Amino acid sequence: MDDRELARRFPSGDEQVVRAVYERYGRAVHTIAVSVLHDQSAAADVVQATFLNAWRASARFTPDRELGPWLYSIARRQAIDVYRRTRRVEVMDTESMDIVELPPSLERTWEAWEVRVALDKLPPDEREIVRLGWFDGLSHPEIAERLGIPVGTVKSRMHRAHRRLATLLAHIAPENRSSVSDVLGGDGQSGTGDVSE
Repeated sequence: MDDRELARRFPSGDEQVVRAVYERYGRAVHTIAVSVLHDQSAAADVVQATFLNAWRASARFTPDRELGPWLYSIARRQAIDVYRRTRRVEVMDTESMDIVELPPSLERTWEAWEVRVALDKLPPDEREIVRLGWFDGLSHPEIAERLGIPVGTVKSRMHRAHRRLATLLAHIAPENRSSVSDVLGGDGQSGTGDVSE
């Protein structure tokens, strides 16, 4: 079933449809929960609560809405509720009382999820270059040494990867989109130098 068919059939509360919705959106909901809570165990509880609440509210869901964003908003509310409950129980140092750490916005979390999906679609050699550059913070020469390939090859693969990511992420409205570097959160190399392989 595609997204529209799932949205159309979701209000029925049919167990098979609910299971399909979980399989389709479970990872994204988990990502949202982790981004708010930074705790895998608590995030797993939020995922269960999200789908339980969604199933209970399924009769009120209107099929002309998008199912994904509706589920993500439930997940974010659930995660923030858990975050607030756990923060209340923690004994706080008086020096840190005036410091407030807000969980990331839903848009930011959604963007991070979209980038992750786009990265998964890259060819393995390009995905590895991006991972080493953005997530491990390696320079082009360090990546070349790690993989045993010429620096020019690293630059050309990084350049191709960035072009593919720009295409894969084009559906995110530019006025709402953080730069890929902001979403990836690293000091990756842009690969604007020699791109010959």
